[in-house]
Amino acid sequence: MNFDLTKEQEMIRKEVRKFAQKEVAPIAGELDEKEEFSSELTRKMGEIGLFGMFVSEKYDGQGMDYISYIIAVEEIARIDGSQAATIAAANSLGIGPLYYFGSEEQKQKYLPKLCAGEALWGFGLTEPTAGSDAGGSKTTAVRDGDDWLINGSKIFITNAACEMTMGVTVQAITGTRDNGKPEYTCFIVEKDTPGFKAVPMHKKMMWRASNTAELYFDNVRVPKENILGNQGDGFHQMLKTLDGGRLSIGSMGLGGAQGAYDLALKYAKDRKQFGQSISKFQAIAFKLADCAMEIECARNLMYKACWLRDEKRPFEKEAAMAKLYCSELMGRVANHAVQIHGGYGLMKEYNVERFYRDQKLLDIGEGTSEVQRIVISRHIGC
Repeated sequence: MNFDLTKEQEMIRKEVRKFAQKEVAPIAGELDEKEEFSSELTRKMGEIGLFGMFVSEKYDGQGMDYISYIIAVEEIARIDGSQAATIAAANSLGIGPLYYFGSEEQKQKYLPKLCAGEALWGFGLTEPTAGSDAGGSKTTAVRDGDDWLINGSKIFITNAACEMTMGVTVQAITGTRDNGKPEYTCFIVEKDTPGFKAVPMHKKMMWRASNTAELYFDNVRVPKENILGNQGDGFHQMLKTLDGGRLSIGSMGLGGAQGAYDLALKYAKDRKQFGQSISKFQAIAFKLADCAMEIECARNLMYKACWLRDEKRPFEKEAAMAKLYCSELMGRVANHAVQIHGGYGLMKEYNVERFYRDQKLLDIGEGTSEVQRIVISRHIGC
C-alpha cells in the first residue's frame, strides 16, 4: 500500500492553498457579512483551473483524477465554505451530469465555458416537498409535438441564479413506468428560456457568499434535443450524480474541519492564561489531539473512496461513509474550536464563528446524515 500523493497532487494542494490564502481569506468574512456572491473571485478560481478538473481536455477540462479535484475542494473549504460550495456544486452537480450523460453536441456546446470558469450551471433536483424523498418530485414535463413543456419548481439550487449562470439541469416526471412508479427524465434548460425564472435566496445561516436559488418553470418549452441522455434515465442519473456529490460535500467537511482545527491550534498557542499558553492545559490539549486524530481518519477514508472511484471500482458505500463521517466531524471540530476560543469564538471578527455556521449544511446537503446511514446499512446487508 502506498499512501503518498503524486507530485502533481502535492503541487495542486500547494497552489490551491496559496490561492485560498491570498485571494479568498482576505475577503471571505466581508462576503459572508454582505451575503454577496463574487463573480470576480469565481472567475479567478476558473483561471487557476478549479472547474472541470476531472473533465477530459477534449472539452477544455483539466483531465485530472478525482483525488486531485477533492484536494482542491478541501483546500478552498479550509478557508471558506461558500467558495468551496461554488466549486463543488459547479463540478459535481453542474459539469458532472453534462459530462457523463450528455450527447457530444451538448458537451461541445456547454462544457468549454463551464470548465473555463466563465459560466456556472445548476442541478435542479430538490423541491419544496421533495428533499430526502426525491421520489416525491412534482415537477412534470409533457410532450408537445417535438418539444417538452416543463412545469413545477425547485429549491435550494446552488449556482442557479447569478450573473454567471448559463443554465440548469432539471429532473422532471415524464410518465409512469410499467411498475406504476414515476418515470424521471433530466432536461437542459438555458437561462433565458421563456417561462423559466431563477430567484436568489437570502437570509441563509451558512454559505452566505454562495449563490442559492429557487427555480420556477411555467410552461417552459424545450426541444427534445435538450433531454440529457435518454428519456427515463433521470433517476439513474440523479443517483450517480449524488454519489460523486457526496465526495465533494465530504471534502468540504474535511477541509472545514482542518481549517477550524488550524484556527483553534493557533489561538490555543497564542492565548495566555495563568501564565502559560492554554494549549498546555490538558483540557485543551486533549480536545486538539482528538481533532487531529479524527481529521487523519477522515482524510484516509475520503481519499480511499476517491481512489476506488478513480479505479472504476464500486465506491457508493465508501462515498456515503466519507460524506457522513467528514460532515459530522467538522461539526465536532468546529464546536471544539469555538469552545477553545471562548467568548471570542462567538464574535464575527473571528473566523471560527463562520466555520461553526457553515458546517450545518453538510449534515443536510447531498443527502442528510440520516439518509447516508440508510445507504450504508443497505450496503452492509441490514
